[in-house]
Amino acid sequence: MISLQRLVEAARQVAATRARHAKRAALAALLREAQRDDLEIAVAFLCGRTRHAPLGVGHALLRSVGRIAPVESPRLTLAEADAVFAQVASCTGVGAAARRRDLLAGLLARATATEQDFLRRLIAGALRQGALDGVMLEAVAQAAGVDPDCVHRGIMFEPDLGRLARIALQGGRQALQALSVRPQHPVPPMLAQAAADLEQALGGGPVALEHKLDGARVQVHRLGDQVRVFTRQLNDVTAAVPEIVEATRALSADSLILDGEAIALDARGRPLPFQITIRRFGRRAQVAPLRAALPLSVFFFDCLYLDGMPLLDRPYAERIDALAALVPPSLRMPRVVTADAAEARAFYEAALAHGCEGVMVKDLAAPYQAGLRGAAWRKVKRAQTLDLVVLASEWGSGRRQGFLSNLHLGARDPATGGFVMLGKTFKGLTDELLAWQTDALLARAVAREGRVVHVRPELVVEIAFEGLQMSPHYPAALALRFARVRRYRPDKHAAEADTIDTVRALAAARAPR
Repeated sequence: MISLQRLVEAARQVAATRARHAKRAALAALLREAQRDDLEIAVAFLCGRTRHAPLGVGHALLRSVGRIAPVESPRLTLAEADAVFAQVASCTGVGAAARRRDLLAGLLARATATEQDFLRRLIAGALRQGALDGVMLEAVAQAAGVDPDCVHRGIMFEPDLGRLARIALQGGRQALQALSVRPQHPVPPMLAQAAADLEQALGGGPVALEHKLDGARVQVHRLGDQVRVFTRQLNDVTAAVPEIVEATRALSADSLILDGEAIALDARGRPLPFQITIRRFGRRAQVAPLRAALPLSVFFFDCLYLDGMPLLDRPYAERIDALAALVPPSLRMPRVVTADAAEARAFYEAALAHGCEGVMVKDLAAPYQAGLRGAAWRKVKRAQTLDLVVLASEWGSGRRQGFLSNLHLGARDPATGGFVMLGKTFKGLTDELLAWQTDALLARAVAREGRVVHVRPELVVEIAFEGLQMSPHYPAALALRFARVRRYRPDKHAAEADTIDTVRALAAARAPR
């Protein structure tokens, strides 16, 4: 069995280098050692999480554990640490906090000083060793001796990285290729890159243009009479959206997987803001009254599986043909297929006039790339926006005294697994949002530096801006101009934030020729 100390050493080695190939090699070496007993635990810990989230342990409870004298010699195994986390996660009812504290104190009392530091940061979600999912996928491929594309394809069908690693290392390429999409098992959604403008997104040949709604992404699965609805984070929300279940049961298919957007509409059939739509997704009880007051509509735009046939590898043109044969127009996303720039512009302007955010522009030849954000899908909005991650915030002054106000914003860096700061903003924040933001950021605080509170990079915020400018003050030499908060995105993980590569592409597209 792998010792916790061995994993801590590997994590420190990964954190000590910025070279992606060196991170990958260190991780692959540990995965090969752990493959028999502790592989899934090792993958979770190295990616900065436990296998039993949520643990129900906040910063206050972790602080209450206090300082525990470390042991001199390492003796903890990964399995023993994992077992304690399972016990902590299962604590419920009266006295649960005290039981969690006692369990964690007992675990830390068996750890060395370096192990204690690792465990505390793991529990707090503050590990920054750079072994995020992208690097880990490459390490799994290297450890298993398979092509990285084979592992990237595998994550579409087995989104749990630990289980995927076990399949790869124990079964190799053949086991990975045997994985496929199947109903009732959600796959990560395909994502879109931001385009500077419609002309850049169109390219040369025919493309599909679709309305871009400010709603909630849904993936709908049917197997016989059983229908399940998942969010973009793969959470099961079936009970909260009975009208989507009913609409899916009315389709003439025995098994299917559809990708779409759920949204609340006003009396004229125009989209309501995201914040209104999302109210429907947090409710598990008393759904009927909320449905009566705030009915949802669903618009499907992709078909991933139909009556026993996986369609992900088929071109988008074939998938939308399958969708059109199955789903009535009232449940399909408005779409036009064209190579004519004038027709595309007219469709875009009509979408904006209808209250849409903009349009999606999709490559008709592209397969469905689950979990990937590629150039096959481009999003074009009237106001340029980016989904960025909050890295820190500053205490406000004046009427904002006592609130965390000025946000430090970062784009995701796939090369390092970290985030690159692009600027700050305090604009666009209402009093209500300031209060919520302060509580949410303090719950994620990891360090304080004067008026600045550094936080775990978890919260995704949609930022509108008017341009990008060269700046020597930030690592990417780019900064946002006139940035303002449009909204927080509780439906998105930090791993889904826009990348620094996207930001650089936008800057290059806007640069004078």
